[in-house]
Amino acid sequence: MSTQVPRFLAGLVDDAAVFPPGSASLPDALAAHRRHRASWYADLVGPLLVPASALPDLARLLDTPEQTATGGGDHESRSAGVDGTGSRPAGVDGTGSRPATTGRLDVGVIGNVPLDRLGTACAAADPRLRVRQVEAAVARRGEDPLPGLAELTALAAGHPDLDVYAEIPLAWGLMNALDRLAEQRSAGVRIAAKFRTGGLAAELFPTPGELATVVCACRDRKLPFKLTAGLHHATRHLDPETGFTHHGFVNVLAAVGAAAEGAGVKAVTEVLTRTDPRPLLQQVEPGRDEARPLWVGFGSCSVQEPLTDLIRLGLVDGGWTR
Repeated sequence: MSTQVPRFLAGLVDDAAVFPPGSASLPDALAAHRRHRASWYADLVGPLLVPASALPDLARLLDTPEQTATGGGDHESRSAGVDGTGSRPAGVDGTGSRPATTGRLDVGVIGNVPLDRLGTACAAADPRLRVRQVEAAVARRGEDPLPGLAELTALAAGHPDLDVYAEIPLAWGLMNALDRLAEQRSAGVRIAAKFRTGGLAAELFPTPGELATVVCACRDRKLPFKLTAGLHHATRHLDPETGFTHHGFVNVLAAVGAAAEGAGVKAVTEVLTRTDPRPLLQQVEPGRDEARPLWVGFGSCSVQEPLTDLIRLGLVDGGWTR
């Protein structure tokens, strides 16, 4: 791992360039991802996230001269998932990292096909693609998440080489779903949680109290989790273009650290509401050489925006490139 990306930031940002609001074309996203993975900050970046339906198109792009010229596959700067105690050091099952495979492109698959077809889509992926993780929503807001969770758990049990993340709405049925996930993990199934922290509508942004509640609930169940959407910047802020108040990923980093040390929902909520980065930096900097507890990372349509904030705050040394 490079000295520029400390351990507690390893694999923090999954590359979701093809998803809104960035919505990059697949060729542009692939070319940019390969540049990220060849850069000095590569250890910050997770797999390229693509819709399940786009896997055949992505494979065809690997044959184009433009993509071939950008380099071969991913390098293995981190392992595949989470062990429940840090930043993807050992896979969702906690048993150790997958071996490096030269010349293959690591991808995470977002389930935009029915759950009963998702496993087949991943299994049929071109062998030059290494599907490291699968993420799928198990219910819409207001629906019972347990039926969809049972279906996704069956997929995870049938594909033990995949890290599977169940996106659960922060709404009715949440705690029952977290209990079920914890039970399945205890039984050895490689499945963890995923929560949405933003989007194109105000109701998709959880309040600090709601997010603190779910962080503490995952802590209590020793349940790793991913986040997605709305976390482009380090600290909590108001987006003047949309009028939405966004969570900050350094707020989340500090909040998860506080929860891991035993803080309750009220204290974790306070951390998530802070807009001044200075107290957040005081919280997170002592743990920079340690693995993140529980929080696997987040998907972002921009890698550069989080990176720029990390450099600005002094959490990443951006003083040189190779």
